[in-house]
Amino acid sequence: MDIESTGKLFLLLGLGLLVLGGLFLLFSRIPVLQNFGKLPGDIRIEGGNFACFFPIVSMCLLSLILTIAVNVVARLLR
Repeated sequence: MDIESTGKLFLLLGLGLLVLGGLFLLFSRIPVLQNFGKLPGDIRIEGGNFACFFPIVSMCLLSLILTIAVNVVARLLR
């Protein structure tokens, strides 16, 4: 890989991170998404100086939403 293609790769990765950061900023302002990770069924274990979090229901919901979105996009592009 030559230096020019490496530079293009870093520019694309940087642009991707910029877009992802902007999406996080936008999504943090949506009230429904502020409670994401605090759904019934998400397991939180806390001790004195220990905390462990298993967002089981949140990840199942996210997986379902992303599956539907990918299927819709795939059908539109077909």
